[in-house]
Amino acid sequence: MAAARAQRTAFVCQSCGASFARWAGRCSACDAWNSLVEEVAATALPGSGSAGGRAVALESLASTGAPGPARSPSGNGEFDRVTGGGIVPGSVLLVGGEPGIGKSTLLLELAARVAAAGRRALYISGEEAAAQVRLRAERLGVSAAPVALLCDSNLGNILATLQQGKPPDLVIVDSIQTLWSGELEAAPGSVAQVRAAAHALVRFAKAGGSAVVLVGHVTKDGQIAGPKLVEHMVDTVLYFEGDRGHPYRILRAAKNRFGATDEIGVFEMAGEGLREVANPSELFLGDRRASAPGAAVFAGVEGTRPILVEIQALVVPSELATPRRAVVGWDASRLAMLLAVISARANVSFAGHDVYLNVAGGLKISEPAADLAAAAALISSLRQLALRPERVYLGEIALSGAVRAVRHTPLRLKEARKLGFKAALVPAAGEAGSDIDGLERLALDHVAELAHSLGEPGPEPPAANPLQPRRQ
Repeated sequence: MAAARAQRTAFVCQSCGASFARWAGRCSACDAWNSLVEEVAATALPGSGSAGGRAVALESLASTGAPGPARSPSGNGEFDRVTGGGIVPGSVLLVGGEPGIGKSTLLLELAARVAAAGRRALYISGEEAAAQVRLRAERLGVSAAPVALLCDSNLGNILATLQQGKPPDLVIVDSIQTLWSGELEAAPGSVAQVRAAAHALVRFAKAGGSAVVLVGHVTKDGQIAGPKLVEHMVDTVLYFEGDRGHPYRILRAAKNRFGATDEIGVFEMAGEGLREVANPSELFLGDRRASAPGAAVFAGVEGTRPILVEIQALVVPSELATPRRAVVGWDASRLAMLLAVISARANVSFAGHDVYLNVAGGLKISEPAADLAAAAALISSLRQLALRPERVYLGEIALSGAVRAVRHTPLRLKEARKLGFKAALVPAAGEAGSDIDGLERLALDHVAELAHSLGEPGPEPPAANPLQPRRQ
């Protein structure tokens, strides 16, 4: 009976990891079509039972004087910024991104810098041959770095190699979807194989103190392929994103047990590899045309880093019964809400017009502080009136049309002043300390004030002089 139970099969969704007793055309958990694959149900993992267990001494949560997690700088400033100051020994990082975005390039450079610093780095490639990895290393100029290379996808062989000698300081596995174990009757890349490989590598990292970096493919929705259980098992999840039409790449933390989850690192893809970008604002504003209508500069914040980026809007008469609404780099539902608020509260109608909104440089913005800049770009394009190039915009627009305060206003304004901007349109109820020498603050209470300042038609704003500087 035990043997029969061990061979029980189940249908597992390859997108979300949900298990079902019968096959179906669509997964009821994630709505993915044709994703259920028959697999042998996994037996209990080693050590999951109580047999042979022993009692472990308890520790007090109130213990003081314990040092924080030790970090090892990787030599890459942008990578260390995202991880919170460096790689923690014994931690497991999962790096996801689209094919060809630069994951292997980034991690091979990372391994080379760690090895050049005198630490032991091991690069495991399950997708490429050794000659291909060496060819990339030559192109990046790191072929002389003492990085150990292993090209194998058998999980048993990899674990046996890792357990020989002193544990490496850094292990990079490219990628987790290629590993397979002969103990499982499932194809490489399946949910069972990915889960087993991740579990084995996490146990190795915690036991030996090696930092392990796993590369993960992403689905068409931009999520890391495989079960969400893998993301729960690791300590840090990083997404490497960007637009292939632009040389910029963004490394963003989605989960970090040893640091903040809202930091980003900015890289530029060049012929010799990835180059760190110390000042992303100059990069995103480098080719801007300030004289064109529909372009507004937004003073944003990603983590602790202020970033100035241009928001571009194009509003043209539509020949369709239902006008188009297209957005790149921003939330489409946020754009629909903003258009409704401008129409209802500022009497500026976009009916009968196609609306296109784009965040320049391939950057993705999620904070609501970009509402005011997006509204200025939309109204500017509709009225064919170019905005003044020396101004930046920041503020959240409520459903009532009120312009609400946002966090880190002084940090945003200091970055704008450093880049030569002369004025900033900000919420009237801003943070204390937002007065920056050399930067004029133009306070707004309502979106109607913005519409009135950009020309007629439009209702009279609630305030008498909407763009008059206000001091707190």
